[in-house]
Order: sequence, then structure tokens, then C-alpha cells
Amino acid sequence: MSDNSKKWFYLAILSLIWGSSFILIKKGLVGLTSFQVASLRIIFAATVIFLYSYNSLKKIPRESWKWILITAYTGTFFPVYLISYGQTEIESGLASIITTITPINTLLVGIIFFGLIYTKKQLLGLFIGLVGAILLIYEASEANFSINIYYSFFIYMTTVGYAASVNLIKNYLTNISPEAVTAGIFISISPPALIVLFLSDFSSLNFQDSTVISSIIFVFILGVFSSAVAQTLFNKFVKIASPLFASAVTYTMPIVAIFWAILDGETLTLMQFFATAIILAGVYMVNKKKKSN
Repeated sequence: MSDNSKKWFYLAILSLIWGSSFILIKKGLVGLTSFQVASLRIIFAATVIFLYSYNSLKKIPRESWKWILITAYTGTFFPVYLISYGQTEIESGLASIITTITPINTLLVGIIFFGLIYTKKQLLGLFIGLVGAILLIYEASEANFSINIYYSFFIYMTTVGYAASVNLIKNYLTNISPEAVTAGIFISISPPALIVLFLSDFSSLNFQDSTVISSIIFVFILGVFSSAVAQTLFNKFVKIASPLFASAVTYTMPIVAIFWAILDGETLTLMQFFATAIILAGVYMVNKKKKSN
């Protein structure tokens, strides 16, 4: 399979896996707190990764651990907690739509911190996408402005973390195998996740309650597929694609997420779809390559 075919394959698989993560978080929150959902997600993922990628840790050069740690916390640890907390008040379909801002933030982070070369058309796309994001969050917040703006901000901050992560991986970690990068990330963040889980009174839960058990099962699926498997695939994806193309997975994810959301009884307004279209137009311009003469 050519690199170009692989890129589209990874895009499709990651869209399916990550697009399903929002409904899994929602189901996990039924019987668990946001901190418990996030902590268990990391711990389940780290356990699976440790079992099949432990030896790959030896292949990480000492000088690369700094970038592994920075990537681990900016792109995985904090976003996992932020998105779980945000979804305590934000519907799963809307949360997925907010993450479509990621490619725009990827460009912004790339320009500011990594010297990414950009075009005027990309800057225009950046502006258009931000207008769409503001419209989307405002429309979602009409019912309870202060609460929804507050929780939407946590979802938005995950996109900043993802944007930083994809730039960091592309610039500093492509010389390391994707399996080793994933193992390094989750081994680095599992100790604090265990501490947060302990402090969340997880041990006091009623494990005879079917709701609690169901939520744990949903989070197990989330951890194994949306974190362990997806993170490894994403690291492979970033290795052969540009940061902007790799981040484009966030605007195909909502197709899957909205499908699950509608099946679960959620509704989206016409204005939210309109705002999404504006964001996608901006993302298209951000990702559009300059025509060669």
C-alpha cells in the first residue's frame, strides 16, 4: 500500500474510532465522575500498551524523552480530562463538532511555535473557522449561556492540546517507532492518572450496581480502542502525513459522532449545522495546497 493510500486508510479508521469516543464518554459518565472516566481510560490504555509494547520503550533515545513527556501531557493527559469534564454538560454530538477546530489550531500553533510557513489563504481560512467556532458555541449556549460557554471552553482547550501534540510529534518524534511513542506517552501519564483515580473515591463506588459496571465497560472500550489503538495509528499517520492533513481527522469524526448522538436521542439545530459548515470551509482553506504552475 502506498503512503497516499495509507494516509486515507488511517483517516477513515481514526474517524470511526475517535468518532465513537464521544458516545463512549457519555455512557461512561452515567455511573462515573469525569475524573474517574478519564483516569480509567488512561489506565486501561496504558495496561494494554504495556503488554504489547513494553520492549519498544528501550528504543526511545534518552534525548527524546523530553518531547515524549511534553507530548504526553499536552496532547493526551490534559485533553482526556478536559473532554470528559466538558461532556458532563455538553452533548456528545456538539462536543465532536467543537473538535473540528483542531486543524485551525494546528496551523496557529505551527506558525507561532514551530515556524510553519503559511499562505494568505490559510490565514483567511483560520479567520473563517474561528467565526464558525464562535457561532457554534454561542448557539449551543443560548439555553444556559454561562454554563455552556464554560464547558464548551474545556472542549475547545482539548483542540489546542491536540494541535500542540501533532506539531510536536511531526517535528521531534518521527524518528521513533509509533509503538514506542505511544508506549512512552501512556507510561508517562499513568502514575498521575492512578493518583487522580485514588483521590476520586473510586474505591467507594458500589460495584454491585449494574450502572457502575456498564460505565466501566464502556470506559474500557474507550481506553483500549480510542486511546491505545487509535494513538498508535495516529502516530503512524503523522509520520507519513503533514500536521494539517493528520489533524483533518477531527472534521471527519463528527460524521460518526453525530450518527451515534442521534441514535442516542440527541438533537442538533440548523444553526449548529450552519456553524459547522463555516468551520469546515475554514478548515478546507487551511488544508488546501497551493497550486503548482
